Amino acid sequence: MLVYFDGKLVPQEEAKVSVYDHGLLYGDGVFEGIRSYNGRVFRMDQHLDRLYNSAQAIALKIPLSKEEMREAVLETLRANKLKDAYIRLVVTRGIGDLGLDPRKCPKPTVFIITDKIKLYPEELYKNGLEVIVTKTKRNIREALNPEIKSLNYLNNILARIEVNSRGCQEGIMTNVEGYVAEATADNIFIVKDKEVITPPTEMGALKGITRGAVLEIAESLGIKTQESPFTVKKLYEADECFLTGTAAEVIPVVKVDGKDIGKGKPGEVTLKLRKEFKKLTQREGVSIYK
Repeated sequence: MLVYFDGKLVPQEEAKVSVYDHGLLYGDGVFEGIRSYNGRVFRMDQHLDRLYNSAQAIALKIPLSKEEMREAVLETLRANKLKDAYIRLVVTRGIGDLGLDPRKCPKPTVFIITDKIKLYPEELYKNGLEVIVTKTKRNIREALNPEIKSLNYLNNILARIEVNSRGCQEGIMTNVEGYVAEATADNIFIVKDKEVITPPTEMGALKGITRGAVLEIAESLGIKTQESPFTVKKLYEADECFLTGTAAEVIPVVKVDGKDIGKGKPGEVTLKLRKEFKKLTQREGVSIYK
């Protein structure tokens, strides 16, 4: 597998980041996870917009224009002859000294990995996930804004460790005020009385690309939607629940903290949205092969 690394395509075993890179030393950098389906990159421009917005938020100047980055992604996919792939696009602060000062890092590091990904087995899409509400809280916006998709993912990893220790499949994180924010790696939705509800980004949620697509799909189907805060109690009382993300796509949740959600099986609205999302990925996107 070839990796795009600072302007060159190199074998993955040769794609190496310096031990002095601040992305490694301090998690100082940004990234995106993108998918391609049947030779088309899904919502690449939205992903690139978020990448550049995240970089701007941490005063990181990406050395490529959006058009150059776009072509680098397509070039990497073509080089690896991939039509259906997961794309990890990373920009680090670059090589510096052992201090924190980003001014000591004159040149950011850019690399793009294209590969396969399978986050959950197919049976979980059919039968649904069992999740917990984690004790680990979501970062507060005033400390580290969750809307910045940075390489500093320790908050999510600590929650994931908690999930693993309790033998579950995923975890739901709340903010310090007790409102549901998101899962450790995905956005969360509930369905109540046929209405689709997801936490607003102000609650600590990332503005997910798949999240946005699902809201659009729901509205196109005449399903009411709202971005509104809700508590764990409201989550327990939901008729349906599902998670969304680039890797996870749309996956049902059937139990939270051992309690059945609705009838304890994937719900009608969830399954409809999943079906329509799959259709959308097959018809929308930037073509890899010109």
